[in-house]
Amino acid sequence: MRIGKIVLLILVFIGFYACGEEEKKVQKNVEIEAPAPDPIEFGFNLNDYVVIKDTVRNGDSFGEILQKNNIGYSKIFQIAEKTKDTFDIRKLVAGKPYTLLCTKGDSLNRPECFIYQKNSIDYVVIKFKDSINAYTESKPVKIVEKEASGVITSSLSASLDDAGLSQRLAYDMSDIYAWTIDFFRLQKGDEFKLIYTEKYINDTTFVGIDNIKAAYFKHNGEPFYAFQFETDSIKQIVDYYDENAKNLRRAFLKAPVRYKQVRISSRYNLRRRIKLYGNRIRPHKGTDFAAPIGTPIISTANGVVVESARRGGNGNYVKVKHNSTYTTQYLHMKKRKVKVGEFVKQGDVIGWVGMTGNTSGPHVCYRFWKNGRQVDPFKQKLPDADPIDERLKDSYLEYIAPLKTQIDGIEIQLPQEEALITAIN
Repeated sequence: MRIGKIVLLILVFIGFYACGEEEKKVQKNVEIEAPAPDPIEFGFNLNDYVVIKDTVRNGDSFGEILQKNNIGYSKIFQIAEKTKDTFDIRKLVAGKPYTLLCTKGDSLNRPECFIYQKNSIDYVVIKFKDSINAYTESKPVKIVEKEASGVITSSLSASLDDAGLSQRLAYDMSDIYAWTIDFFRLQKGDEFKLIYTEKYINDTTFVGIDNIKAAYFKHNGEPFYAFQFETDSIKQIVDYYDENAKNLRRAFLKAPVRYKQVRISSRYNLRRRIKLYGNRIRPHKGTDFAAPIGTPIISTANGVVVESARRGGNGNYVKVKHNSTYTTQYLHMKKRKVKVGEFVKQGDVIGWVGMTGNTSGPHVCYRFWKNGRQVDPFKQKLPDADPIDERLKDSYLEYIAPLKTQIDGIEIQLPQEEALITAIN
């Protein structure tokens, strides 16, 4: 009997010990949730403030925003005076976001800091709790390299849409190839490949295309390579060259308007018949680029303005003399921006698309003279820009070698319907 009690006590002890060990095991497996990190934005811990976020509305001013948030006029004047060398408070733009950081424990929620976001990356901080100071900062941006390709079905924009790519790439490509490819006459079946970079904030928020590092465009069966290269690191001069170090730029742009919502509505044609005039031949010695009223018109090359006037069927027009050989003219402007005698650079805005003079719709008629005779600019062999400096040529060719290998290795992304046909076959 006594032995039975001893055994019972031993079993009870073992039971308690096992439960304790089990409890210890359970405790060991309990995961303690880490506290959420403090919200940090613009370099401030937002938990330390009462935060007011809003957007600049039409008619809003810096003074009105602060006055509505219990900052007096004398303080507002001090802030404006002290910060004018860093940021002009009159330049708030409607639609841009701003943040007010207000003192905790203040029943009036008086701000002590105003943060204005100029864009998705750059912002201005104006602090005025004790002393007043202002500075401009940028959010940390991560650059991510991407590859893309496509086939032209109807237009470059449509092909980018088919591939789910940003339209910004179309504008960038049109700038790169502005001197070598007529983007208004792309052929069905033309191909493109790209190596480009995108910008991200906090690794996830896409904030736009950074730039195109390398491009390949096959137009009418002819390949055109383009590689970005910095020729002057001090002045930060960057240009695009082909696989042989030849500059892609020419002395003249292909068009007087940027590639965006424009099309060639009428070409240079000395045998053009016009129904309005009894189907008689009326030569058209210009190239018409149809575009919305107000579209900027740019000079296709460096030169001096020799005419800027409104006259007859030309309407408002500008004429630019580039050298002893070439002169260009731009007709039917809504408004002219330049005067006779002004020097204009390639790409400078000289006016805006309109409907002045004899015209049935908004466009710019682009006329091109060579040795005093009007010619078709698309049929001229135009001079090249300066080639890359010979001292840089070897380093350029070494730099682009891996990029060319990479872009040659990109497979062309076929349109969905063509990919389906290929798969079936």
